[in-house]
Amino acid sequence: MENILIFSNFITFHLNKEDLKCFPGNMCVTYKAPEPMGEHFIAESFDRGTLDGWVVSSAKKEDADEDIAKYDGKWAVEEMKDSKLPGDKGLVLKSRAKHHAISAQLLRPFTFDTKPLIIQYEVNFQLGIDCGGAYVKLLTQTPDLDLFVDKTPYTIMFGPDKCGEDYKLHFIFRHKNPKTGEYEEKHAKKPDADLRTYYTDKKTHLYTLVVNPDNTFEVLVDQTVVNSGSLLTDMTPPVNPPAEIEDPDDQKPEDWDERPKIQDPSATKPEDWDEDAPAQIPDEDAAKPEGWLDDEPEYIGDPDALKPEDWDEDMDGEWEAPQVPNPACETAPGCGTWKRPMIDNPNYKGKWKPPMIDNPNYQGVWKPRKIANPAFFEDLQPFKMTPFSALGLELWSMTSDIFFDNFFITDDRNTAERWANDGWGLKKAAEGAAEPSLATQMLNAAEERPWLWVVYVLTVALPLVLIIVFCCTGKVTHTHTHTHRDTDTYSSTQTHTHTNHKPYFMLAVDRQPS
Repeated sequence: MENILIFSNFITFHLNKEDLKCFPGNMCVTYKAPEPMGEHFIAESFDRGTLDGWVVSSAKKEDADEDIAKYDGKWAVEEMKDSKLPGDKGLVLKSRAKHHAISAQLLRPFTFDTKPLIIQYEVNFQLGIDCGGAYVKLLTQTPDLDLFVDKTPYTIMFGPDKCGEDYKLHFIFRHKNPKTGEYEEKHAKKPDADLRTYYTDKKTHLYTLVVNPDNTFEVLVDQTVVNSGSLLTDMTPPVNPPAEIEDPDDQKPEDWDERPKIQDPSATKPEDWDEDAPAQIPDEDAAKPEGWLDDEPEYIGDPDALKPEDWDEDMDGEWEAPQVPNPACETAPGCGTWKRPMIDNPNYKGKWKPPMIDNPNYQGVWKPRKIANPAFFEDLQPFKMTPFSALGLELWSMTSDIFFDNFFITDDRNTAERWANDGWGLKKAAEGAAEPSLATQMLNAAEERPWLWVVYVLTVALPLVLIIVFCCTGKVTHTHTHTHRDTDTYSSTQTHTHTNHKPYFMLAVDRQPS
């Protein structure tokens, strides 16, 4: 076996001969569970194959019908249905139309101090997703995870959620009011990016949330920022209430005039204003067309119609033939009494109304006066959220087999990137290697839609032929060594120079001999 070791900017995979997963093109990879290389609060790859350290809730959801109130959705640790990496296991939500809740304690509580919070994990909607969530909750100090429910206090809720055509990526944190001690949810603005692909392509995606001590945040998918902002200015409702509010007891005075325009009270109707003139009048310049048949009706009784045999004149009245167009009118410009066409009356003015003028008494749109907000406070450090000590998933889904993997919480970016590259990075590379080549995809598409062959010829084959013709008919310089011999034979030497370029990959591979 020829071993080729290829390095990336971040990771190097050392491959063994056993447990290799090979893909088209003789590229093989082996899976090794990621290992945390720095400070962290939880690092869960599930590659032990068990739920050790995780607690499945046995509680019931309040305010729900009895048949669906219990958190009886099943969880399992298993490989993905279409796993590209044998040995890579994850947490799988197994039930549909059921409540699921599972959680795990952190190694130690996370306290918001001088370092950022970084949480990341992977999700694969193996069967797509119709309606359901795949978000996590960072649970505030919780004594009994066995009682984990939807109302269990959390500090942050983060992750994907979808129902119908509403694609969401939540970032919600619960802010503690320093005056009342009550908590209120603050929702990040909606991402500008199109999230649809992450829910429909059945690939593994990496979701990352970074919250910084300077009160900024970033939401990333597959290590690309899809949302960012400030806890102070980009949350709804805002963290800090306004310093002033409208006085709820203030009332608009009865004589307050909000009319910007009024009718001119000094205006009078002109003496020659005729309110009775019609909007339209007969056209006096019109003339009856030549050949108009005044004595011919436009419709006549059908001469071919017969009275039904069961017609009872006592019951049905006198029978009359149905009306049909008069054949005599077919070649004439018209039949019946001719009337002049109507035209707009140039003297029409309609009902007179006084013109509008600026209201001299206009006071503007009334608004209640402003007063000091009795609930006002100013928290300039919303980053200092309530500490949390556990990570949980509390979900409802109409689709089963949602795959979760590689939960990681840390306060160090480099540690998070290393964990992501060692886990999700390898998974992404394997999924990419397993995809059909561009040529295969084009051939498959053409089998379903034969008309694509025309497109291929015009956009691919024809330009390629032209390039080949151009290159082959261009100048070529050869270096010949020509020696005449008595036998009239000769030898010719041509000198060619070429460069071999090796590809640059982000994956270590074993290349099998062909």
